[in-house]
Amino acid sequence: MDVDLSFVWAGIIAFAVLAYVVLDGFDLGIGIVFPFFLKRRDRDVMTNSIAPVWDGNETWLVLGGGGLMAVFPLAYSIIIPALYMPIILMLVSLIFRGVAFEFRWRTHDESHLWDFGFWIGSSVAAIMQGIALGALVQGIAVEGRQYAGGWWDWLSPFSVLTGVAVLVGYALLGVTWLNLKTSGDLQVRSATLARPLTLGLLGLIGAVSLWTPFINDMYFERWFGWPTAFFSSFVPLLLAACAYSLWNGLRHGRHLQPFLSALGLFVLSFVGLGISFYPYMIPGVLTIQDAAGPESSMKFLLAGAVVLVPMILAYTGYAYWVFRGKIDPEEGYH
Repeated sequence: MDVDLSFVWAGIIAFAVLAYVVLDGFDLGIGIVFPFFLKRRDRDVMTNSIAPVWDGNETWLVLGGGGLMAVFPLAYSIIIPALYMPIILMLVSLIFRGVAFEFRWRTHDESHLWDFGFWIGSSVAAIMQGIALGALVQGIAVEGRQYAGGWWDWLSPFSVLTGVAVLVGYALLGVTWLNLKTSGDLQVRSATLARPLTLGLLGLIGAVSLWTPFINDMYFERWFGWPTAFFSSFVPLLLAACAYSLWNGLRHGRHLQPFLSALGLFVLSFVGLGISFYPYMIPGVLTIQDAAGPESSMKFLLAGAVVLVPMILAYTGYAYWVFRGKIDPEEGYH
């Protein structure tokens, strides 16, 4: 049986993007919630909780972006011009965030300035990721084989809404991670902060979900037409189950359950996005097969991916295993 390599690569890139969102999401969330934790000691523990893994988490962003450019060059050549500004702002924010993360440890008197930079970098990166997603969902103007829209098409009420949703979602991942990795007063305050963030995220997911089907007839048909409505109906039910699990875990003082439930909200939202998009790379314009490069290129690159992806998974899993458990505030990881 012949295997369509374009769909194999679409799956690899989708997995890389999802891995980035769920892994880098919580360490971006740590920076986003910095203003709620004013003591330097608390912030030191917070950054120590992600110090062993935060660099590796961004590997998935490189894999997803590089894979899109190499395997789906037509889609890349259309998406990047359409999203130049949010992508550039995201990358600059990630760089600034990384610099702030390191320099806050090298100075004491000016550490509050680097903490501010860490918060700004994390927050802007999260918002720009959400805005880029919203702009892709609402559609990209294409004529022939190139972007035909304007410079500001990416900025709309819907893309701003998705930007805020990603910001709040990452903040929730951050505080549930702190609930898992810290103890004492810091853990209690993280769990307390998780409650309003959970309600806020559920409200934003609901708003985005209600708005999306009316952006494009294709989305409406996917979610409300038969037989796809039967399968898509499971997504909100599973989202409700994850939300209940998260709230129940916080109410009963559990540490791992809220974090896994928050991750579940992101995974299910990603699945819902996939239901809306499939089989398009650019909704309603360019399918996966149409966007794919030559089969010889996909075969050549797949040989590398078969080796590379398991290696990334292995060292990522090993890093999390080595640094499992609660943070010791007196020792830390940095």
